[in-house]
Amino acid sequence: MTSRLNPYLSFNGNARQAMEFYAGVFGGNLSLSTFAEFGAKDSPDAERIMHGMLETNAGYTIMGADITGDMEYHPMAGCSVSLSGDDGDALRGCWEKLSASGTTTMPLQKQVWGDEFGMCVDEFGVSWLVDIAQPQA
Repeated sequence: MTSRLNPYLSFNGNARQAMEFYAGVFGGNLSLSTFAEFGAKDSPDAERIMHGMLETNAGYTIMGADITGDMEYHPMAGCSVSLSGDDGDALRGCWEKLSASGTTTMPLQKQVWGDEFGMCVDEFGVSWLVDIAQPQA
């Protein structure tokens, strides 16, 4: 297996909802495992997600998990997930779904460098950068 770099997102009890949301945005195969499935059946965290992984048909892999109740949750800061390419229709569709229930910090629009670019924070607090490159002739 070759090495891969994947975002691994942390959530505070809503990883299941977030990962299901991303499956709705990107499609693909989602697998979710709870703490109970890994031996913590009597834990207050039993139904929280210990590990989630979405593998999309486009080749993206997004991972995520809940923190445990005894950990301090720190929302994502100082980092964004970047989504880019030249399939404008697909990327605009992702943008619409990611930004619909979140906050747009920069509208998706044509930029001075020629690409369409926008920034948003989805309903789960994850910051996204979407860049649609102009098709190469």
